[in-house]
Amino acid sequence: MQTVWLLVLAGTVVLALYGTSLALRAARRPLHALPYESGAVPQQHALSRYHARWYAVTVVFLAFDMEMVFMYPWAVIVAEKGGSAVVEMFGFLAVLMVGVVYAWREGALRWS
Repeated sequence: MQTVWLLVLAGTVVLALYGTSLALRAARRPLHALPYESGAVPQQHALSRYHARWYAVTVVFLAFDMEMVFMYPWAVIVAEKGGSAVVEMFGFLAVLMVGVVYAWREGALRWS
C-alpha cells in the first residue's frame, strides 16, 4: 500500500514540476533565431561547412589527446611490465607521430 502512495506522490511531483516549467518558460522563437554563444545571434546557418584546415587541426588534437589518455595508465604500470611496455609505448607514439607529421605537412600548425 505504501508503494502505491509513493508512486502517486512521485507522479504528482513530476506533473507539478512539468506544469510549472510550462507556465514559466519563455515564449518560443523560430529555430533560426535562437541565440547561441552567450546570447549572440548566429551569423550563418548551424549546418554550414567548416574549412578543410580544421580537419587537420582535429587530427593533431586527437593525436595529443590519445597520447595523454594512454600515457598515464602506462606510467603507472611500466615498472611492473618492464622493457616490453616501453617498446609498445614507443610504437604507439610512433603511430601518433605519423598523424602529427601528416597534419603538419597539411599546414595545420600554420596560422596565416
